[in-house]
Formats: sequence, structure tokens, C-alpha cells
Amino acid sequence: MNFSGLDPAILLPALAAGLLVLATHVPLGQAVLKRGIVFLDLAIAQIAGLGVVVAHSLGGEESAWLTQAGAVTAALLGALFLRHMEERVASRQEAIIGVTFVAAACLALILMSHDPHGAEHLQDLLVGQILWTTWSGLLPLAAVTALVLAAWFGLSWRHSPLGFYLLFAVTITASVQVVGIYLVFASLIVPALVSGEKLLRGLAVGATGYVLGLVASGLFDLPSGAAIVLALVAVAGMLAGFVPRGESR
Repeated sequence: MNFSGLDPAILLPALAAGLLVLATHVPLGQAVLKRGIVFLDLAIAQIAGLGVVVAHSLGGEESAWLTQAGAVTAALLGALFLRHMEERVASRQEAIIGVTFVAAACLALILMSHDPHGAEHLQDLLVGQILWTTWSGLLPLAAVTALVLAAWFGLSWRHSPLGFYLLFAVTITASVQVVGIYLVFASLIVPALVSGEKLLRGLAVGATGYVLGLVASGLFDLPSGAAIVLALVAVAGMLAGFVPRGESR
């Protein structure tokens, strides 16, 4: 057990990043479960990641602007494609989302196959680098969070199918580069599973999972993203045992 790993200078910015992610991901996750398109987040996150890989392959690894442009463009195009397919063949939307995810993942693997740092980039894409978060680095994520929440609740974009997909794409693009694909999925789906439409309950589950995961990561020198995912699952599992059946709906 390593108590020196509980460095507030590292853990507090990481926790702040997690709370910003949860602020948008919990309501979005509840909407995803309502719509029955659970794997939409994985597909959009993977497409945004593909955009990052494409930008890097074009020489944009040293340019934050080119990287962001690649991620946002890819995610928005992916969201518009999936919204179009939902209009055409809604009954097969989940299958189409799955195929889109696999295709984007394989294309990213092919593009990274000749990159000497490909394995490192892949790991960053999957599990993120939340412990490398800085206070100044949180400003773009905070700005996206504020804009998405304003559109979601203030402008009621959550009631517009196209608005939902566009906000989803922007949100996932911002978060996947901080916390990775696995934690994006867990932040969207795990709190929503045990909270139903109760937003505060979902936020509490998510915040508790992030705190416990970060503490476990620091104490036992564990990969932070994986530790947080498991902590979220554990917290949700314990809460599910105390919530009467049907109450969370």
C-alpha cells in the first residue's frame, strides 16, 4: 500500500475531470437506455478515436488543433450517419451501431499498425490518461460541459433526435481524450442502470465510483481508468442490492 500515491496535486484534477464527465454522461446515459441504443457511446467514442488516429497519421500529432478537428469531425459525421440509419431502419439500429464500432476499431488498428508507438496510442485511447489531467487542461472539457448542459436542459435539445446525436458526438469527443473509451462507456451506462430517471442518484453513484477508483489507483499503483471502471461497477452493484425492484425506473 503506497500512501504517497494519494497526491492531491494529481488526484484532485483527475477527480474534477471525472465530475465534469459525469455531469453530461449521466443524463446522456439515461437517454441512451431509454432509446435502447446502449452501444451508441462505444461507437461514437471509437469513431472520435479514429479521427484522432487519422489526424496523427497526417502529421498532426504535435498539433492539438488538428487533433481536435479530426476527432470532432469524425464524431459528428458518425453521429449524422447513425441518425440517418435510425430514420431508415430503426429496428436494426443496434446492429448497425455494433458494425460501425467494429469497423472504426479495425480501421484505427490498421492505421496504427505501422506506428512504432501504436500500442501506446491504443492504450491511451482505451483507458485514457486521467491522472495526467491538469487544472488548465480541464478548461476545454469544462467549456464543452457547460455548452452541452445548456443545450440539453436549457434549450431542450434532449427532445430532438438530431440534437441528441449532435450533443452526444460533441460530449464523447471531449471526454474520450481525457478518460478513454472504457471509462466513457462506464460513466454513461453504469450510473444510469441503477438510477433510472433519478439524476442525482446517478451522479452520486458516479462520483462515489470515481473517488474510490482514484484512491485505489493511488494506493495500489493500479491503472486508473480500469480501477475507476471496476469501482463504478462495484458501487452500482451494491446499490442495486438495496434498491427495491422497479424503483429506479
